Amino acid sequence: MVQDMKLNKAGLENRAQWETAGYALPQFDREAVTAATKEAPFWIHFGAGNIFRAFQANVVQRLLNEGVLDRGLVVAEGFDYEIVEKMNRPHDDYTILVTLKADGNVEKTVIGSVVESCILDSENEQEYNRLKEIFRKDSLQMVSFTITEKGYSLVNGKGETLPAVEADFAAGPEKPASYIGKVASLLYTRYLDGEKPVAMVSMDNCSHNGDKLYAAISAFAKKWTENGKAEAGFLNYINNKEKVSFPWSMIDKITPRPDASVEEILKKDGVEELEPVITSKNTYVAPFVNAEECEYLVIEDAFPNGRPELEKAGLMFTERETVDRVERMKVCTCLNPLHTTLAVYGCLLGYEKISEEMKDEELTKMIRTIGLKEGLPVVVNPGVLDPKEFIDTVLNVRFPNPFMPDTPQRIATDTSQKLAIRFGETVKAYQASDQLNTADLKLIPLVFAGWLRYLTGIDDKGNDFTLSPDPLLDTVCPYVADLKPGTDCGDVESKVKPILENEKIFGVNLYEAGMAESVCGYLKEMLAGPGAVRATLKKYVG
Repeated sequence: MVQDMKLNKAGLENRAQWETAGYALPQFDREAVTAATKEAPFWIHFGAGNIFRAFQANVVQRLLNEGVLDRGLVVAEGFDYEIVEKMNRPHDDYTILVTLKADGNVEKTVIGSVVESCILDSENEQEYNRLKEIFRKDSLQMVSFTITEKGYSLVNGKGETLPAVEADFAAGPEKPASYIGKVASLLYTRYLDGEKPVAMVSMDNCSHNGDKLYAAISAFAKKWTENGKAEAGFLNYINNKEKVSFPWSMIDKITPRPDASVEEILKKDGVEELEPVITSKNTYVAPFVNAEECEYLVIEDAFPNGRPELEKAGLMFTERETVDRVERMKVCTCLNPLHTTLAVYGCLLGYEKISEEMKDEELTKMIRTIGLKEGLPVVVNPGVLDPKEFIDTVLNVRFPNPFMPDTPQRIATDTSQKLAIRFGETVKAYQASDQLNTADLKLIPLVFAGWLRYLTGIDDKGNDFTLSPDPLLDTVCPYVADLKPGTDCGDVESKVKPILENEKIFGVNLYEAGMAESVCGYLKEMLAGPGAVRATLKKYVG
């Protein structure tokens, strides 16, 4: 009799059925690991999203399978409690990881390394007390985060302190409402229990992420100690690197939203109850995650309470300066700028998949030139990863992967916030160099011009399309409102000048960098009418 293939403890008891269908299962005694973890947790992670489920949870699973670790992971969710209530717990904290390989192979793994899920809710006494219990444990070595860069911010877009944060500053660590307030409160619990050491490790995809986490936590420590809501020693504890560290890290793994085509693969295998959940906070979460095979996690080796041997599963531990170099290599040259280029031009040329763009002769030549010719000369080799090899993997394995359901429309989100880092740093490095000249940058200005052309919301065929969300759309779109492809656009340069001289957008004033003229020239050519974007690419990239 065929048993139900449900992703939970009972459904996984018939191991043979899952293995016959091609699933790699946990190779450890999960009950023993769960009991050991409950007693002596070593790693709690905040942010129960796709990157965590596809990357960190899989790293721990591999080490459990090999006997390197004897305890698993605890995950806590503080933004959207429904992820835990509607996905983690009904599936007994199991996840299916579907690795989509560039060669067409699909690897299916049932991840069982997460053995407890918690809700970061100070109003829920039972949940909060369990988290306090974990934070009091001598065994706790690492508290990590994937809560997005926004998660560390204590202010709104205007720079005003968020009301929940303001209230938490005043009320103290007893029952905070804000995310970081709750984390700071748990750290205060650890301080009160004997100033126990711990590493607070941001694993979010943003520069100098450890500093962002430190700034947020220390803001609470300062306010609470100043107004007598916390012992004065708490601030010293946060600032003592022998007690609490805030290492920098660089993470890189593409984990798009769970895709319907992947769900179909699993359904055909007989797996049941795979329906995704869209929570009331609009989080899209499924019992499976789909991800690429490539992954990088480089972490500053600063762990006051020791750490597990995660390097045995490919994580790289090094000093802060090297993390910074890897970060700059990836974000400013070898990956992120190429992604943004494909995003902007993909939207203009009607592409719906990044992988499809990699069959486009002009676009592939463009990103190859931006990465290898214009960007690489200013990259400092970090040593732990070779920049040329990294770009080659991006161009030949990662972006062309036909099974990765990643879209230019998703990548185009918040482009105004990305250009300064992804391209501006290269421009600044050229300006500062004795050997290099910004006049030699031919295709980076073409990306800037492409973005201005993108802001018109009209594609290369003359059809309207929806711009991806971006906080500056209301600011920049009025400047291009009159630029209709195929019509007399008048003095294009005077219209876009306020954008071109905005250092916040590009990292430099494009007039001072000597690039404004070429950006305007490209933009005028791309406004000539339908097909002008393609013609411009052919002319300057070919």
